[in-house]
Amino acid sequence: MGYLNLKDEQIMKHIVIPAFLFCIAFLAPRASANVATFGNSTQNVTFTGLGGNAQGEGVNSVVWGTCAFDGQNTKCTVSAPFTGVGDGGTITLLVTYPGNGATPLTATSISPDSNQITLSFTPGSGASFQVSLAESNGTTVMFYETSSFYFNFSNYTCTGLTNAACSVGQVGLTQNATISGTIVGTFDATPVIGLPQGVISASAYGAFTALAPSTWMEIYGVNLATVLSQKWTGADFNGNQAPSALGGTTVTVGGQPAFIDYVSPGQVNAQVPSTIAPGLQPVVVTTAGGSSVAFMISVNLTEPGLLAPASFNLQAGQYVTALFPNGTTFVLPPGSIPGVVSARAKPGDTIVLYGVGFGTVTPDNPAGILVSQTNTLTSTFHASFAGTPATVNYSGLTAGYLGLYQFNVVVPNVAASDSVPFTFTLGENAGTQNLVIAIQN
Repeated sequence: MGYLNLKDEQIMKHIVIPAFLFCIAFLAPRASANVATFGNSTQNVTFTGLGGNAQGEGVNSVVWGTCAFDGQNTKCTVSAPFTGVGDGGTITLLVTYPGNGATPLTATSISPDSNQITLSFTPGSGASFQVSLAESNGTTVMFYETSSFYFNFSNYTCTGLTNAACSVGQVGLTQNATISGTIVGTFDATPVIGLPQGVISASAYGAFTALAPSTWMEIYGVNLATVLSQKWTGADFNGNQAPSALGGTTVTVGGQPAFIDYVSPGQVNAQVPSTIAPGLQPVVVTTAGGSSVAFMISVNLTEPGLLAPASFNLQAGQYVTALFPNGTTFVLPPGSIPGVVSARAKPGDTIVLYGVGFGTVTPDNPAGILVSQTNTLTSTFHASFAGTPATVNYSGLTAGYLGLYQFNVVVPNVAASDSVPFTFTLGENAGTQNLVIAIQN
């Protein structure tokens, strides 16, 4: 079940925010946030100086708490009691990396005299970061690859420095100097939708900064899910009804539930409800960590975009994704994308294109309901090749999918080229994508 019969990577970017950046600082949490405040941990965190970088910032190697090798991975934990979220309990900060070699965790101080630092993993190390809140009532909530949390040192010791001032940054400027201690502070569990463009329409279909009823959107941020990643399966559907919750994440647009296809801590893909009104509307993500601040986005009656993923952006231009009726051969210059079966289209060929955000159909098919019958797009769809109008034999939603429009188009008689401009209109409005297509005679 889904909204496209193409490979996932050609549809929307299922990208989890990489586990290589999270900040640590003497900063107060946001007043409206869902924050766990934790006290002294039972394990030390040790920073060892590696010397400064070109920007004059201290660079450290980090030993994270108590570490154990289970035969495959090394797991380093820091645990402490927490309050402020749920019933309180124990917070565990976990770093995991393959093998039992040196830690891939390093830290760079923003200022040599500051304890505000950026932690990172060595690229390709396979390391990950996870926070779990084990509440006293027995509930455990995981937060994966979290982008930010805050702590400070308590009762630390510092060695190897001639400078009397001891800070994480100062230690980092001095080879083999160390600072070690237990950690205390806060962890912000609240979902946060990113700025300035935390919500866009489906990226492979134009990535517009406005939405339309029943279209697909991508939400980017942090703490958007408490699972590492989850995509819907048939088991998540109730008959033909798509799920409005997935992996503990829900989304509303204008207060109405959206239908969720994919969740991860850094990205959520969802179908906008069909009854949403035009104008500015709030998008809110809710997890066990709380609800995000509303992200305001414009909603238009239509916001049409044809499938044209970044992988089809070649030297000649951004190719529209078009398929021959066999469903396996793409309309592209042969061999232009390794592993993709492709051929140029000829005048008289029927090709199939896909899109989102094209508006209502007759008979109506609400968002969240798998399409089960033939339907017709309410507005008129016109397609042109280098300005020459094409015959459109079908325009409507695709059976078996959600919010996916299909257009069966007959190629007109135009001059052969691998960069024939392809344009479309919906009603009286021209599409805004700059697209090309490969044609031979």
